[in-house]
Amino acid sequence: MTAAPALPPTAPPTTGEYAPSRLELIKTARSRGRLGMMMDVWHNHGDLTRLRIGQRPFFLVVHPSHVRHISVTHRQNYDKLQSYENVRQLLLGDGVLSATGEDWRQQRKLMAPFFTPRNVEKFLPIFIADTQHFIERWRSRQGSGQPVEMLTEMMLITARVILHSVFSTDSDETLLRFKGAVETMIGFVSARSNQPFQMPLWLPTPGNLRFRRAQRLVNAYIRQLLAQRRAIPEAQWPEDLLTKLMTTRDEETGATMADQLLLDNGITLFFAGHETTARTLSFLWYALSQNPEVEARLHAELDSVLGDAPPTIDDLKKLPYTLRVVKEVLRLYPAAPFYARDAIAEDSLDGVTIPAGSRMLLFSYATHRHPDFWEDPERFEPDRWSPEREAARDSHAYHPFAAGQRICLGNNFSLFETHLITAMLARRFKVRLEPGHTPHIDTAGTLGVRNGLWMRIEAR
Repeated sequence: MTAAPALPPTAPPTTGEYAPSRLELIKTARSRGRLGMMMDVWHNHGDLTRLRIGQRPFFLVVHPSHVRHISVTHRQNYDKLQSYENVRQLLLGDGVLSATGEDWRQQRKLMAPFFTPRNVEKFLPIFIADTQHFIERWRSRQGSGQPVEMLTEMMLITARVILHSVFSTDSDETLLRFKGAVETMIGFVSARSNQPFQMPLWLPTPGNLRFRRAQRLVNAYIRQLLAQRRAIPEAQWPEDLLTKLMTTRDEETGATMADQLLLDNGITLFFAGHETTARTLSFLWYALSQNPEVEARLHAELDSVLGDAPPTIDDLKKLPYTLRVVKEVLRLYPAAPFYARDAIAEDSLDGVTIPAGSRMLLFSYATHRHPDFWEDPERFEPDRWSPEREAARDSHAYHPFAAGQRICLGNNFSLFETHLITAMLARRFKVRLEPGHTPHIDTAGTLGVRNGLWMRIEAR
């Protein structure tokens, strides 16, 4: 069950305008939640809706052709400018996720080879070892009758995977401290971005102080790792993503990344590879609990291919239905239900003038439910991802990792990790929603559950 209302019988209008009063906006957000409010705007006002809220022009963008316009055909006119300023200043710096222009292009070129499918497969031993470690955690909890909060659980496993993959961190104490500090930073930036009035950072408020402590811990940890590696021969450096960042050289200048950029990209890789993948896995368990026929078919495939030994690359290739389940979770429950792009210069989209400086909110959560592109869109149906049906679909009707040149750099990493973790955990466990618990799905930037996703773990 979701926070969004039922879809209308026909597609929404093409374009429209929504100009609520401040009081109306506050009341609607409180009663419907942010996600429900955005879905209402789409249903009532169209695939391209101008939101008259404050002084800056906002547009809610849903239709695949508009996503293509912004992300591909007119991509030179859209970038991550003012919309990402809080993220840039307080969380990710000028790392590849938040960089712009030529700076972004250079970083993307340097880092793209790290995340090809073949190079991502090299992380299989880490994925397997960390998932096996987590299996022991769940074995101790199965059948206890005590529910767990699923997002918290999945963040534990994805944090372990990404910290091993990026930093070769092997201490549980360090893992938990770093994870907690980054999550404190993420929560602070997310809350600040949604506040109409932002308190100055120099004020010694409890929130500001917690953020500064977390920021100092994260920065100190990464700088210490850099110093430790440079104190020993390069041949002894671990084979992780931080080493790749430190040793990769620009083809033209021969220069390596400066320390500040190494720090920014270290945080970026943890942020992008931890929280979003954890949310996908959390909603996967929820979807399976609500769709027993899908769960039964998934279990049948896993049982026919996997034994008690860890999966190999060849085993994963024999689990196409498992991957379809993952893709369908990403459709109905995208970890980033919307993302922003800023118009550099004035543009026209379907005859609608887009002023320079407009913030374009590409609403993937709604695109993935558009009745012109998805039959019975609210139904959880993994077979939508058969090769034939996927090839016949508009390629921009689905953009859980964004689209175009700025598609998420780590999408192959995330898909491979989620495929592997799903296979290993679902081979051994079933997860059921806590009786009487109704999740209230909403967003504060990423998709979450306002009252927690409480579930029980059962052995298969």
